[in-house]
Amino acid sequence: MAVRIDTVTVASKSPDTDQPFAELGLKTDEYKRIKEILSRRPTSAELAMYSVMWSEHCSYKSSKVHLRQFGQKVPKNDSMLVGIGENAGVVDIGDGWAVTFKVESHNHPSYVEPYQGAATGIGGIVRDIISMGARPVAVVDPLRFGDPTNPDTRRVLTGVVAGIGGYGNCLGLPNIGGEIVFDSSYQGNPLVNALCVGTMKHEDIHLAKASGIGNAVILYGARTGGDGIGGVSVLASETFDADGPAKRPSVQVGDPFMEKLLIECTLEVLHAGLVEGIQDLGGAGISCATSELASNGEGGMHVWLDRVLLRDSTLSPEEILMSESQERMCAVVEPAKVDSFMAVCKKWDVEAVVIGEVNNSGRLTVEWHGEEIVNVPPRSVAHDGPVYERPFARPDWMDTRQANGVENLTRPTSADEVRQTWLKMVATPNLASKNWVTSQYDRYVRGNTILAQPEDSGMIRVDELSGLGVAVSTDCNARFAALDPYKGAQLAFAESYRNVAVTGAKPLAVTNCLNFGSPEDPSVMWQFEQAVTGLADACLQMGTPVTGGNVSFYNQTGDVAIHPTPVVGVLGVIDDVERRTPMAWSTDGEAIYLLGETKNELAGSEWAHAVHNHLGGLPPELDLEKERTLAEILVAGSRDGMISAAHDISEGGLAQTLSEMAIRANIGARVWVPDELDPFVFLWSESATRAIVVIARSEELRFTDMCKARNFMASRIGAVDSKLGVESGTDEQLVQIDGIYGREVSLSINELRTLSEATLPELFG
Repeated sequence: MAVRIDTVTVASKSPDTDQPFAELGLKTDEYKRIKEILSRRPTSAELAMYSVMWSEHCSYKSSKVHLRQFGQKVPKNDSMLVGIGENAGVVDIGDGWAVTFKVESHNHPSYVEPYQGAATGIGGIVRDIISMGARPVAVVDPLRFGDPTNPDTRRVLTGVVAGIGGYGNCLGLPNIGGEIVFDSSYQGNPLVNALCVGTMKHEDIHLAKASGIGNAVILYGARTGGDGIGGVSVLASETFDADGPAKRPSVQVGDPFMEKLLIECTLEVLHAGLVEGIQDLGGAGISCATSELASNGEGGMHVWLDRVLLRDSTLSPEEILMSESQERMCAVVEPAKVDSFMAVCKKWDVEAVVIGEVNNSGRLTVEWHGEEIVNVPPRSVAHDGPVYERPFARPDWMDTRQANGVENLTRPTSADEVRQTWLKMVATPNLASKNWVTSQYDRYVRGNTILAQPEDSGMIRVDELSGLGVAVSTDCNARFAALDPYKGAQLAFAESYRNVAVTGAKPLAVTNCLNFGSPEDPSVMWQFEQAVTGLADACLQMGTPVTGGNVSFYNQTGDVAIHPTPVVGVLGVIDDVERRTPMAWSTDGEAIYLLGETKNELAGSEWAHAVHNHLGGLPPELDLEKERTLAEILVAGSRDGMISAAHDISEGGLAQTLSEMAIRANIGARVWVPDELDPFVFLWSESATRAIVVIARSEELRFTDMCKARNFMASRIGAVDSKLGVESGTDEQLVQIDGIYGREVSLSINELRTLSEATLPELFG
């Protein structure tokens, strides 16, 4: 017997039909609102569209009221070409070049199916970039996992890393940066965030809008299948229960080779002037692409859903609308250019079909074999969904957490204890070398990678003639945010800003990926509100626009949420990549300077976490004006040839900074503790707004004069010295610290490297 199609006519005549709105993630009041919009019950196809488009992941219904601060507080600067609201932000970097970049989450799918979840996270963010008209040139992956000794962490991490490498390497995109952080709060909710950078000329910018009455709507790329039905739109909009995901819709399956063809095909049709509007198909699939294109254009569109090319002929109309199958795009094309568009698709072996037409009806209508199954105002689906002002309140337990400082934690008090602490810290999973992971990624494909992990920022050459380039960094110490979400978000911004400046690039713009627990928990919403406000206030003060980003809620198992994790990405521009500043020192006798003030600030530090498993106290103080001054010094010092190496001081303090610089260089150094500082604080404080710079002896006076003119603290604390091992009777390259409780401490660079590089392979290899 044939299945009866739930048409608009049927829906109008059967108002009392039971519908599974709750199973699709809609609340009772949301279902009621849909019926008010339509003046009838929705058809099953309409219900499918609203359920995915009104999901938390797609509609931002719990975060909109707070995210408005990014547009209201933070002014656009002259470099901003496209801001919040499009697939990705676009900034002008000079010489007619523009860069687009954005970060998004694929957290829940990556827990359910680590390989495909991470792989399709890369695929989705890359399509956001090409939909703007840009060529993707690099990806960055901020990752967070649970306890590294937990067996499930091995399952998730190895799958995620393989998925990122497998998909990105096949696309031929260098993976130039990111983070890998371990904390038990992420045990049931790993965070897999993905950032992509793309480049284009100004005239190549394209937007997502369906303009031009009578224009064709073309779906092209992979066929639509049953994978990802409801996908991330539903999966990322509910917490996991104690036994795993509460809902397990099929995670999307990626095909990087199809994505590569799709990239080339899309860029060719865009640059040939064949496209009036374009939208990638990510979360919510065809539901999203058609409703957003229509509402951003003339306001009307008609779709013939039965024309969609399928991998599975048994799919229902509802499933086709909800499917999040990968490697698909939707373009709006003038009728006279359709044949040319199709010819380009055929050239790249990309299937394409006209599935709709732009009109001025003010409605999005969808038919299935001649029957009308959708008739809705497109804005009600794409933009005018629910807006919740969730209750939020500072939790009482914050007082207890902040009062539980680090003052009573046992600290090393002798040279021997300092040495043992140093060796322990350099091998902790959060500080240890990430080479076991990053070596699985191609960091130098395409030949324009200037800097990549473990450098402070990734850097890409944009223009081979002029040397114009961009640097990008992502950062967040979630423990700081757990101690004070307002300051924690600002510290994340400051560290990412500093990481870009350390390489010699001028920070230009911000994207963010805000990862939090359930918005239905007032304490989580308080954390979110505080973090957004803190980030918006910081960007306002620094004059750094927010170009876009992503919110990921429901990162929670039962009633246990992750640490609030506002990941901040900063993009900077450098006029000539040949003048970038590397991490590794290189020349004997060059002076090592500590920039910034070191205070007794260890709450939320890696030392407190790794040695004592402690979280309490207040995060480091932050002076944003000093942060701006430090960045100016770092950029000017790079541009004017004063700084030969530099590295920011953050997780693990100065000890970790020196270790990483020495390991990278394989050249020793002699450092001394300033008289006014306790050696332990000197080595492991995580005070903000600090960096190590290495200055040629001939440039010392000019550099210190520049710092004095800006009233910024610069203390000479050592020198590069490759002869320490020879002087001590060995052939080892050493890092020697004088003034450690009346003695000197020497550490072999080979020993530091061996300990650092052994950790992740022992855990996961």
